[in-house]
Amino acid sequence: MKTSPLTRRHFVKSAAVAAGAAALSAKSYSAVAGANGRVHLAVIGFGLMGRVHARNFHDLPNARIVAVADTYQLRLDAARMLAGSDAAYHRDFRRVLDDKNVDAVVVATPDHWHSLMTMMACANGKDVYCEKPLTHTVREGRWMIDVAARHKRVVQVGTQQRSGAHYRTAKDLLLGGAIGEVVSVECNFFRNVSPGIGNPPDSLPPPELDYDLWLGPAPLRPYNPNRAIYHFRWFWDYSGGQMTNLGHHSLDIVHWIFGIKGPRSVTSTGGRFFLKDNGEVPDVQNTFIEYPRFPAVVQIRECASGGAVSATRPLAFLGTKGTLLLGRDGYEVLPDKKVNPVNSFARIFGGHPVGGPQPVPDKEGEMWSQAMKDKSGDWKSQLVEHAKNFVDCVKSRTTPNSDLESSHQVSATCHLANLSLKLGRKLRWDEATEDVIGDKEASALLSRAYRAPWDQELKALGVG
Repeated sequence: MKTSPLTRRHFVKSAAVAAGAAALSAKSYSAVAGANGRVHLAVIGFGLMGRVHARNFHDLPNARIVAVADTYQLRLDAARMLAGSDAAYHRDFRRVLDDKNVDAVVVATPDHWHSLMTMMACANGKDVYCEKPLTHTVREGRWMIDVAARHKRVVQVGTQQRSGAHYRTAKDLLLGGAIGEVVSVECNFFRNVSPGIGNPPDSLPPPELDYDLWLGPAPLRPYNPNRAIYHFRWFWDYSGGQMTNLGHHSLDIVHWIFGIKGPRSVTSTGGRFFLKDNGEVPDVQNTFIEYPRFPAVVQIRECASGGAVSATRPLAFLGTKGTLLLGRDGYEVLPDKKVNPVNSFARIFGGHPVGGPQPVPDKEGEMWSQAMKDKSGDWKSQLVEHAKNFVDCVKSRTTPNSDLESSHQVSATCHLANLSLKLGRKLRWDEATEDVIGDKEASALLSRAYRAPWDQELKALGVG
C-alpha cells in the first residue's frame, strides 16, 4: 500500500498555515479555540494509549474530539463508538493537520512517529499532546523544541505523573530534606513474559493496515505481525524497549524533582537472552547513570518477575536519613534508625575481642526522620489531570506540566543508555553541546536518516 506523495504544494501550504497560527495572540487564539470555548482535538493513533486519551479528553467539558486518524481501519471503526458520527476519520494523519477545525492533536502513535508528527502539527498551527517517549533519537528532541518555539505552539508530553498531587507532595518532601540528602535513586521494572511473543514468519500486511504509512520515516522492512500494532515496542526501528517506556516515566520524575538537565555519563549492559522470539530490545538491562548530585540505577527484567505481582516497582530515593518510595498509588517514607556508628561495628559476630570496637550506650528506637505513608494516588486521575492541564494551557498559552525541554533531556538519557548497551561502553555526556564526549561513533548515532519521502518533510521543517 502506497501513501500519497508529498509535494512542494503541501510544504508551502503548511508554511502558510504555520505563519498565520504563529501570529495569533493568546487573546485571539482563545477566540477561535473551538465552539463555546472548547478546544477541538484530533487523536492520531487509536491504540492502547490513544484510546485512553480519547476517553479522557472526550469527558472534559472544555474539549471535543472532532477527528481521529489511524493507519489501521479496524481501530478507526472502534473510534467511531467513542467520538460519534460527527467526527472526521482518516487513514492519513495529514488530513487532520490540514483541518482548520482542529486546534490541537494528540500524538499516540508508535515512538518512531512522535517527533516528526509533532513538528508537522506545530508547523500547521496545531498544539500537541505527545505521548512519551518524546523522541526515537536524541537529536529529534532539540528539533522539536526549535520548531515548537518558532511556531509558538503549546506541547504537553505524556508523562502524566507530573500532574499527580501526591507526586508534587513527594517532590516537596524530597527537596525539604525529609530523607536528608539523596545519595542514590533506584528504578526497577521486573516481569516475566516468557517465552516471548513468538516468531511468526514475514507476510503481506492485512488489507486493513496501511503499512507503508505506519512505517513512515522508519526503514522499509517486510511486514511481520510482531512489528506492527502493539508489539512495535520490541523492535529498535520503532522503539527503545522498556528503557524508553517505563524507564522514561521514572527518570522523568527524577529530572523533574531535582531540575536535572542531563547525566554526566551513562553505562548500560544487557541483551535479549532468554525470550525465544523475534523481538530485538533487551529482556535484561542494567543501567548506571551518573548525575551531578547522585547516581541512578535502572534495572529491567522481561524474563523474571523478582517475586512481585506488578511489573512496575516504586521509585526509590535513598537518603542520609531514610528512603522515600514513590509510585502511582502513593508514597512512603521509611526512616533510618539512629545508631551510634561505633555500635554498628562493635556488634558484628556478637562483638569484637579486646582492642576492637566496643558497644557504647545508645538511644533505642530514635529515628533520623518521620515515617509517612500516603495511598491517595490514582493513575486514572493522573491521566485526566494531565489532559486538563493541556487544555488549560492551550487556552492560556502557558507552559504545561510536562514541557518539551525537560522531556527532551529525559528521552536523551534513555537513548544514551541504549546506545551504551549497543556499543558496549560507557558514554560521557556534555549537556551544554548535547553531544557524546570523545566518541564519534556514538555521536553519529544520535540521529538517523528518515526514509523517503519523509526526509523531505523534515527538510521542509528547517531541521535535521
